[in-house]
Amino acid sequence: MKWLGRRGSSNVDDRRGLSGGGKIIAGGGIVGVIVLLVQLFLGGDSGQLLSQLQNQNAGSGEQRELSEAEKQQGEFVSVVLADTEDVWGKLFEENGNRYKEPQMVLFTNGVQTACGGASSAVGPFYCPADEKVYIDLGFMNELKTRFGAQGGDFATAYVIAHEVGHHVQNLLGTSAKVSRMQQNLSETEANRLSVALELQADFYAGIFAHYNKQYLEAGDIEEAMSAANAVGDDAIQQKTQGHIVPDAFTHGTSKQRMYWFMKGYETGDLKQGDTFAQLD
Repeated sequence: MKWLGRRGSSNVDDRRGLSGGGKIIAGGGIVGVIVLLVQLFLGGDSGQLLSQLQNQNAGSGEQRELSEAEKQQGEFVSVVLADTEDVWGKLFEENGNRYKEPQMVLFTNGVQTACGGASSAVGPFYCPADEKVYIDLGFMNELKTRFGAQGGDFATAYVIAHEVGHHVQNLLGTSAKVSRMQQNLSETEANRLSVALELQADFYAGIFAHYNKQYLEAGDIEEAMSAANAVGDDAIQQKTQGHIVPDAFTHGTSKQRMYWFMKGYETGDLKQGDTFAQLD
């Protein structure tokens, strides 16, 4: 992705220089991590789950100097966030609305949010209570080494665009509507709505890529597709528990995630993103 020398966002809160003291949630350990990975990999509208977490002390107050590589990574994600601001600001304006820009918090190990305390084990997530995207950038390396994604800078852009997609859903009232509907459903049916919500966020990530084609380089879309493939519920369940339980899906299969990202990328048409009507 072409990003050097381009505008960065002023909405990045970089807390990586603070040593994180965040712990795994109560009942944590590897079982807790696996549950969180399945529930929140590539984030999600995670307010409901995170509100159940115990608040933890996410930082000891100690500071350290960021490495040059970390500084460059921070600059890159700042440009990506700025691109999402430009895309959604324009699309909201075209539809007679005003886009409220989210803040993105970069952290290491653990973080405090309005949705509760969280460790890096939950992966990137969006907290609707404070309208912020949270990401430990170390996640991107785990996505590659543990879950087999191709890696690359546009894989990171896809992750961020997906989380910003949840912010868009929050602004449009989609997330709140789904949450209300889930209260009266069985776990299986509630999970199906969660899948639709996540796939729509993937579609919105594709919309982001569509309107940033001028900055894409060879292999960028393949990087995003590889990341989407790696974090399908079926792929994660197979790797973490050795078998697949479709009724427990909350984010969609690898095939579904790749399909909806590509649909957004190829059409650039928000009207094509009704994942709730088209969920199998």
